[in-house]
Amino acid sequence: MNIIVCVKQVPETTEVRINPETNTLIREGVKSIINPFDMYAIEEGVQLKERFGGKVTVLTMGPPQAEGALREAISMGADEGILVCDRAFAGSDTWATSYTLAGAIKKIGAFDLIICGKQASDGDTAQVGPGISTHLNIPQVTYVKKVEDAKEDVMRLERMLEEGYEVVETPLPALLTVVKEINEPRIPSLRGMMRAKSAKIIIWSQKDLNLDPQQIGLCGSPTQVVKIFTPPQRQGGQILKGEIPDIARQLVELSRSEVS
Repeated sequence: MNIIVCVKQVPETTEVRINPETNTLIREGVKSIINPFDMYAIEEGVQLKERFGGKVTVLTMGPPQAEGALREAISMGADEGILVCDRAFAGSDTWATSYTLAGAIKKIGAFDLIICGKQASDGDTAQVGPGISTHLNIPQVTYVKKVEDAKEDVMRLERMLEEGYEVVETPLPALLTVVKEINEPRIPSLRGMMRAKSAKIIIWSQKDLNLDPQQIGLCGSPTQVVKIFTPPQRQGGQILKGEIPDIARQLVELSRSEVS
């Protein structure tokens, strides 16, 4: 089974900075980690390889420092890492990101399964995974909590719902987005870390992918952040005491004072 795991390197919550000109996150030079949900995607890809055989390729789009995320994935058991890196991709929204990653997947070639985390901690949109499946015109199953079985051309899954789960089958190739209930990410072994350190990371630019320049980066993003501001600090509340008629009277007086 040829598996592609899409991951994203996100800023640590204490290190978030915004570009005042583009209103997008500054990623270069900022301490970053693998998006937490993507850790479960990596682990599931490796577990499926261990169950059914095959290969796990980890794919990410980002600045040069995102290479560290790929090496961490390799240390967990992935076979290779591909970094899509070009200033032309900077400022991509979820549409442009999914379009770019889909282009990279087409360049990779034949695959049976794509796995993504359900969402990224820096955006929380949960749109990139479904966007990739749309660009590739393949089935998608979101919020997967368990892979029950997989055959040559079909996979049976448990999909998490608000009050339980449903069992679904999907033809392959397909794309899954997974939740944290699916597994427990492993701690890399010393052997895995040594292999990751010496692994050769494949780097593709816009020239390698030959994508439509009108659909990538900031200019290819139909959604853009127009303004970013810090919400005003909330004022302390007021506790009203007494019998219900007294409290009602106090509320009326407060509302009158606010109007005046």
